[in-house]
Amino acid sequence: MLHDLVFLPTPRQITIADASHELPATGAICLETPSLLQNLLAAQQLQETVNAIPGLHWEIVGGTRIPDAQICAVLSLTANSTPHPQGYQLTVTNGRIHIVASTAAGLFYGVQTTRQLLMQCGRSLPDVRCTDWPDFPNRGLMLDVSRNKAPTMATLFGLVEMLASWKINQLQLYFEHMYAYRQHPTVWQDASPFTAEEIVALDRFCRERFIELVPNQNSFGHLTTWLTRPEYNHLAEAPEGCDTIWGFRPAASLQPTEESLRFLRTLYDELLPNFSSRQFNVGCDETIDLGKVRSKAQAEEVGVGRLYVDFLKQIHREVRARGYTMQFWGDIITHYPELVRELPRDAVALEWGYEADHPFDEHGALFAASGIPFYVCPGTSTWNSIVGRTTNTIENMRSAARNGLKHGAVGFLNTDWGDNGHWQPLSMSFLGLAAGAAYGWALDANCPLPLPDALSRFAFRDATGIMGRLAYDLGDIYRLTGISVHNASVLFRVLQSPPSTLIEWLRNNEISDPAPRLRAVLDAIEGLMGSLAHVDMQHPDAELIKREFTWGANMLRHACWRAIWALGLERNAGSDPLRQWLLQEADKLLPEFAALWHARNREGGFANSMARLEKMRADYLVEESA
Repeated sequence: MLHDLVFLPTPRQITIADASHELPATGAICLETPSLLQNLLAAQQLQETVNAIPGLHWEIVGGTRIPDAQICAVLSLTANSTPHPQGYQLTVTNGRIHIVASTAAGLFYGVQTTRQLLMQCGRSLPDVRCTDWPDFPNRGLMLDVSRNKAPTMATLFGLVEMLASWKINQLQLYFEHMYAYRQHPTVWQDASPFTAEEIVALDRFCRERFIELVPNQNSFGHLTTWLTRPEYNHLAEAPEGCDTIWGFRPAASLQPTEESLRFLRTLYDELLPNFSSRQFNVGCDETIDLGKVRSKAQAEEVGVGRLYVDFLKQIHREVRARGYTMQFWGDIITHYPELVRELPRDAVALEWGYEADHPFDEHGALFAASGIPFYVCPGTSTWNSIVGRTTNTIENMRSAARNGLKHGAVGFLNTDWGDNGHWQPLSMSFLGLAAGAAYGWALDANCPLPLPDALSRFAFRDATGIMGRLAYDLGDIYRLTGISVHNASVLFRVLQSPPSTLIEWLRNNEISDPAPRLRAVLDAIEGLMGSLAHVDMQHPDAELIKREFTWGANMLRHACWRAIWALGLERNAGSDPLRQWLLQEADKLLPEFAALWHARNREGGFANSMARLEKMRADYLVEESA
């Protein structure tokens, strides 16, 4: 059994003996720390894990001035006792646990490893020697709450608990319009935004678990929800919309003017005081309409890159004046490498990319050569896929970590986006979140990590090991089609494409007859989902997770049959029974989506997301020709 132990993340150095020793039934967890309060949660988490083992009952005491025979565990905080401030040393000898760290965060991380050991070994604990520290000092998650789906506070608290147990130390909520700005009530009135009180409560909850809640407000592009409203339209670069590299788009970016800066000041002055973090992500990615309408003449004179950099520097001055370090997405500036050297050296670039072959190496070298601190930012690949893209996720994250370490990145920021309706349930992102936590902590130690096993044990809490394997394999099932699309799975695109477009698109790919491949997907889904009845999850959301995976698998099935229907592969002359069946299935999928949504998320944004499913269903309502 000892050889089957798994940790998430795997410690950098750990030695586990073959022999085991019984833990004492009663005794004390001794907190040998200058501040009892700052380290109390770590001790309480260890106590909770120990006392969940039948026959054990340990108490918490301050200091070690108690009879030696009563000491079961010592949590010791000693300055400069570890090479890295977030590192720790864990020793288990003859059933006694000793964790030493230089900082409270390091002590907390040592407790998380110990809890995972206890969860697997129970009362019979092997002798252990572990020395551990992270590759990246900043290891975070950016969660999209602006593309339709925003979690309830209960959902967020549960997510934070899980992330903290995996040694994540930064969280960002991606805001476009999802903060309840009192100066701007019309923009969020139907969106169920986050209030100041909620942010303060979440900030405190995160801080107690050594997670920094970093404020995030996009400040240049991605402001369509604002700029298409009459009261803000005058701030837009393209008030009526314009043609972009993505086709025609409504107003998306601010015009880089003093008036726009005055608008941003109202946001910053209201948002920032509710966070304890002194970092601030201002976004500024994908300014697709910049220089195309109101700034066109200026762009023709000085260039779009110059427009962008000059406004970014003005935003930086606003952030700096408020005492914050500015983070910004690095995608635009990489198109103008000659301008990177002009960026403020105290700003942090966020180098993002979500495909396995994203050029983290090239872009990391650019920022490193320019002296700009940067994070690498891969993603869970769950958006535009429903159930994820497992192999792409893993390769994307490993590449980000490997090249981030190569070029001296100061952070690893995982991302979970909500493009095109945010259809993926939260549990579908557990695999990507776990992979990010593992590779962001210690890449070399975690590349061999059996991710399905780690998922089963520490995400789904499934004793059978089935659930992690199911999530892993389901996330790659789209690959059986042989069709690859950028930043999405082909089955997701099938669900959101109208039949006429879908027919042309499928027939233009290099596979002459996709029907056998689609049937292979259907068979594989059937084989995978048959195992769901045998899982043994001890997760409080176990039944909800089963429903989420069942719905996700049913959506993939629907995509396969939708593609077959659209290509006319199974139509009979004079009737269309497959269309009728698809309509019946859609009538089951839509209400289940609504139920799953409301189990974890706020109401705002639901109608817009559901409208995409209703559009899919409407394709089956076309009257049969005579």
